[in-house]
Amino acid sequence: MGIAKNARIYVAGHRGLVGSAIWRELQAQGHTQLIGRTRAELDLLDAAAVAKFYAAEKPDYVFVAAAKVGGIQANNTQPAVFLYENLAVQNNLIHGAHVAGVKKLLFLGSSCIYPKLAPQPLREDALLSGPLEPTNEWYAIAKIAGIKMCQAYRRQYGCDFISAMPTNMYGPNDNYDLQGSHVLPALIRKFHEAKSRGDATVTCWGTGAPMREFLYADDLARACVFLMENYSDEQFINVGFGSDLTIKELAETVRRIIGFKGEIVWDSSKPDGTPRKLMDSSRLFALGWRPQVLLKEGIKLAYEDFKKRYGA
Repeated sequence: MGIAKNARIYVAGHRGLVGSAIWRELQAQGHTQLIGRTRAELDLLDAAAVAKFYAAEKPDYVFVAAAKVGGIQANNTQPAVFLYENLAVQNNLIHGAHVAGVKKLLFLGSSCIYPKLAPQPLREDALLSGPLEPTNEWYAIAKIAGIKMCQAYRRQYGCDFISAMPTNMYGPNDNYDLQGSHVLPALIRKFHEAKSRGDATVTCWGTGAPMREFLYADDLARACVFLMENYSDEQFINVGFGSDLTIKELAETVRRIIGFKGEIVWDSSKPDGTPRKLMDSSRLFALGWRPQVLLKEGIKLAYEDFKKRYGA
């Protein structure tokens, strides 16, 4: 079942990396009634304000791409903020959607919901099978609560609420702040600045040995719209690229694309994090969806966006 072109679709977090990609994809598919609110226009931490918004706007479909996000440093130093704000935002959006009679809702989680030592590639049934990675467990606990909330509202009220778990994302509108960003945008910025200054070396954290998987934001957006139209199950579903590479290979790829001629130095006194994080996306692939943007092509597009936003 497709979404009608004139259906009212609310994208929560439409200014962020993922939300803005979903917004672009819906526009490209000819949807005419998109609803977005900035933080100044609607405080998602305010339950009454969210309820009022739902009552006034009456969306048919809701994509929950709003979240308080950050890297290891941010998660580690602000555990209360990460837990409280993410729980509050998703509680208000999910419960509000039920009260307002929303036709269907898609909640977006994160790959950090999986136990630290879960078998690779990560399968959906590994959830809650072991302890979480301590540095981002606050964020993970909130996301797990969101998945469980969608399942509970499905069971008790028959709500068609589904959840998808994306792998590491990158692309237009990413966060390039070196304190709070994830590995790929941080590398883009590091190599760009080193090239601009004419540095001889760039120092990267760890050994470069860990393996990571990356998905371009517009591919995730296509997957989200695909799932909204083709998936209705209590079990959440993984959205990944299907293969991974070492951080060392990633750094070399970014270096070549940006054109930095110097050396990469690995600071092995810094932590590596989880040795590997690859999602098993076979359930999604079996439904007929596949990513379209290869990593090199995606990094080039992300770098163009970085230069446009931060000046060459």
